[in-house]
Amino acid sequence: MNSRQRVLAALNRQPVDRTPVCNPTSVATVELMDLVDAPFPDANRKPELMARLAATSYTELGFDTIMPVFSIIQESSALGCKIQWEQKDNWPTVRMREPVYETHEDIRIPPDFLTHPDTHCVLEAIRILKKEYGNEAAIIGKTMGPWSLGYHCFGVEPFLLLSLDDPGQTKLCLDKLKEATIQFGLAQIEAGADALTLPDHATGDLVSGEYYARYLRDLHIEFAERLKVPIILHICGKTVDRMEYIAQTGMAAFHYDSKNEPEESMAIMKGRCALVGNINNPETLFSKGPEVVRAEVRRNLNAGVNLVGPECAIPLQTAIENLKEIPRAVREWHN
Repeated sequence: MNSRQRVLAALNRQPVDRTPVCNPTSVATVELMDLVDAPFPDANRKPELMARLAATSYTELGFDTIMPVFSIIQESSALGCKIQWEQKDNWPTVRMREPVYETHEDIRIPPDFLTHPDTHCVLEAIRILKKEYGNEAAIIGKTMGPWSLGYHCFGVEPFLLLSLDDPGQTKLCLDKLKEATIQFGLAQIEAGADALTLPDHATGDLVSGEYYARYLRDLHIEFAERLKVPIILHICGKTVDRMEYIAQTGMAAFHYDSKNEPEESMAIMKGRCALVGNINNPETLFSKGPEVVRAEVRRNLNAGVNLVGPECAIPLQTAIENLKEIPRAVREWHN
């Protein structure tokens, strides 16, 4: 199998020649930016640089996937949020203290949503990558879920308070915001994405499993039905309390955090949804050496995790050698 075949088979829980190495969020680092002269913030806003930096996951690190959407703010920028773009050693962020919506009635998907420079950049980068690597590596796009967009457009605290005080209006907000998720996802599929990451940050430290079932399970079922490629759901934090619900959505895979045990997580999924992850970022990849990386890779492989890689977008100062150790350890384990 080549990398593309391997990833798509694993996402469909079919046999593979070896476990794919995948990070469906981001493997961009300052070292890689310097290597290919594609630094932030330009690599978040110029298609050629975005594609060049993204390709390093395949060409330099040996991963089976290429994922060009390094940030979580492209759609929010197109929806009107104010963005702090930062420099190459820091992530761009939404200025949460400057919300663009107060109620569900304020929500409008702009007519230029897909032609806005920050969404158009992603679509062009995917087209570039599909043309150059589309027969070899799996090209993965990213479309933010409505819970994440709610945080960005309303502010985290106001949106969480709304979900406590007015569940009906919260659902109306999510129902309107989901159209941005779907529009951007469909456009990326048309541009050439083989699969989509769907981050929806109902994280374990802020939102309970019951909240996930109340607000997001049905929406995620709808996404799995309407977006006709494998969908990789991403939620940070300890999420075993909602994995049963996630397994019911029809999502192809769940990108899971190192706060969850691989063995327990696989037992909950019961083959209904692939798992992607869950090598620890801040302690292992950023702070430790290759031998610790190797041990975490082996634990995931021994548990039967379908695709192995970092738990989330990696710290920008992560050493390349630690990232290269992931595919190296996977090959050694299979041999």
